[in-house]
Amino acid sequence: MIVRRALPSLFTVGNLFLGIISIIVAFKSNFAWAALLVIIGMLLDGLDGRVARALNAQSEFGKELDSLSDVISFGVAPAFIMYGVVLNEIGWIGTVITAVFPICGALRLARFNVATGTPNYFVGLPITAAGGVLATMALYHDAIPAKTIWMPLFMLFLAYLMVSNIKYPNFKKVGVPRSAYYIVPAIIVIVAFVFWLFPQHATKLVFLPLAVYAFYGVLKKNGKRKAKKGSESTREEYEQIAK
Repeated sequence: MIVRRALPSLFTVGNLFLGIISIIVAFKSNFAWAALLVIIGMLLDGLDGRVARALNAQSEFGKELDSLSDVISFGVAPAFIMYGVVLNEIGWIGTVITAVFPICGALRLARFNVATGTPNYFVGLPITAAGGVLATMALYHDAIPAKTIWMPLFMLFLAYLMVSNIKYPNFKKVGVPRSAYYIVPAIIVIVAFVFWLFPQHATKLVFLPLAVYAFYGVLKKNGKRKAKKGSESTREEYEQIAK
């Protein structure tokens, strides 16, 4: 009984541990490995909830521990990676931006924890995705022109998305067949081996799907807004004709 209740929290603590180590590694300017630790933390963050639901071991303690861990692993750690890559070059402005990102992440998690109901979507970009985008984007700093301008601006944009009211799909609600769990260990071993051989290149590839997810909510909201304006203008035209 104790092991069943503690197992999900072990994944959460593992996520927190990797977040702390990522900060230490970033201080040593090993940004590829720091970003990789954030990505591995994302995997553990996705597993703790599924394990808790599978074992019927969900608790308020686990929920709060998960949020506190996420602030470190996907708020503070990616912000420190970005600070080491580019923000340290723009003085006190970079320091403020470094602080803004995890603060917005904490606000987003606090709002999530007090929300009522369990909708099939997230309100605001989840801090896990935002942190993953930021950590992997930092590895492209050499290829981005005017990086001291565009990268801090994009970091602030991610911070805004976390506290926005934009809706994002909740893939945690997607069921996974029990038969699929048997191949999960093999997949994890293969992925870990690839990342071990090519840490920087493999971690860079994670940026694309995460960035697509981040922009998906924005594009979807704009599409709905345009559709709404179109329907309103059409209704006004019909009313004018009727008059």
